Amino acid sequence: PADPGPGAPGGLFAWLHGRCLGRGATVDPARDTFGAMTGLYGAIQPADSVSLSTRTHGAVFNLEYSPDGSVLTVACEQTEVLLFDPISSKHIKTLSEAHEDCVNNIRFLDNRLFATCSDDTTIALWDLRKLNTKVCTLHGHTSWVKNIEYDTNTRLLVTSGFDGNVIIWDTNRCTEDGCPHKKFFHTRFLMRMRLTPDCSKMLISTSSGYLLILHDLDLNKSLEVGSYPILRARRTTSGSDITSSGSSGPRAVGSPCHQNDSGLLSEKTLSRPSQREGGSPRNSLEVLTPEVPGERDRGNCITSLQLHPKGWATLLRCSSNTDDQEWTCVYEFQEGAPVRPVSPRCSLRLTHCIEEANVGRGYIKELCFSPDGRMISSPHGFGIRLLGFDAHCSELVDCLPREASPLREIRSLYSHNDVVLTTKFSPTHCQIASGCLSGRVSLYQPKF
Repeated sequence: PADPGPGAPGGLFAWLHGRCLGRGATVDPARDTFGAMTGLYGAIQPADSVSLSTRTHGAVFNLEYSPDGSVLTVACEQTEVLLFDPISSKHIKTLSEAHEDCVNNIRFLDNRLFATCSDDTTIALWDLRKLNTKVCTLHGHTSWVKNIEYDTNTRLLVTSGFDGNVIIWDTNRCTEDGCPHKKFFHTRFLMRMRLTPDCSKMLISTSSGYLLILHDLDLNKSLEVGSYPILRARRTTSGSDITSSGSSGPRAVGSPCHQNDSGLLSEKTLSRPSQREGGSPRNSLEVLTPEVPGERDRGNCITSLQLHPKGWATLLRCSSNTDDQEWTCVYEFQEGAPVRPVSPRCSLRLTHCIEEANVGRGYIKELCFSPDGRMISSPHGFGIRLLGFDAHCSELVDCLPREASPLREIRSLYSHNDVVLTTKFSPTHCQIASGCLSGRVSLYQPKF
């Protein structure tokens, strides 16, 4: 039969476009097995729990699996890092004095090296083969360090803290005294910072409701105030409010995280950027105020920020500035035609959302995508909820709604006696971990 043409439904262009998005068994064989995986997660139950005395390690703030799924690390309130074998549910080791204050985040650089950050303003590098001592301690932040990312292309470590700074560390040249570093970016009220899977964009969330996106990311170039192009968004303040050298936002764990500038935001709507104001396309900054359901007349705080494993969307946990409501929201990346040849456009469209249990006020709840991006694990009261884009756990690109739709609850799991603060999917096994305010770590896996 005659070729319908590249633009016709079912034509060659549509087929190639589908291949680029990972549609079809030829490109992504895992798509044929997602039904089986959904069935496994549907049968998941609390498998085992490790309840150590809260007198030693306190609340669980973050969980992180090694890339090969062989080790589960736990960041604790009372200076400790715990290591478990997630298959046998056995406790491997406790780093009793990993830091001098709360341990906030853990990030693996590969299967043996990992980094931890703390309210003691430092970052520590560790080697699983020699856990008795740190590889090195990194000094550079002046306030609590809350987030660690790793650029696999340049092998640069990227950290952010409540001093408002994003700092780049050259781990290729680490010594016992630390490693070379530089301040990359500064913003007020910084909460979380993430890199897209291909490390082409940096997303930064703030306690004042802003979401900042740095496009065409170049970590080798430091950004000073006024030295980078800005994609200005509607209903935002001037660039001086975004790049001001004033104090950062308040502490996010253990105390209320909201400290909004009264002049920052009056109405929450999805912003559309205007054209860039000259300069190089690298590290162009876009300022967005993502729409949050029910918050059109009040401010909000973006407390948790995650990215889809294929880079298609961003996942936010938002709370009202009065802490009386919380939502989990999914925003699709919308790449559009440039206004100028050097001016990319990227806005976020709210596709799915769901209201969360309003418990544990003042504490951040860290949620996550499954490794294939089909499900979301979200702290919900004293347990977790598995959420999907539809009842069949389809991929986001296959079930994009015309208007924002509710996330579907696939399963709820409760095994804690306190508020769950963090949850994580295993990258290699059908297993989920969760940690709560009283220090309990729970593992969930299928039972038949």
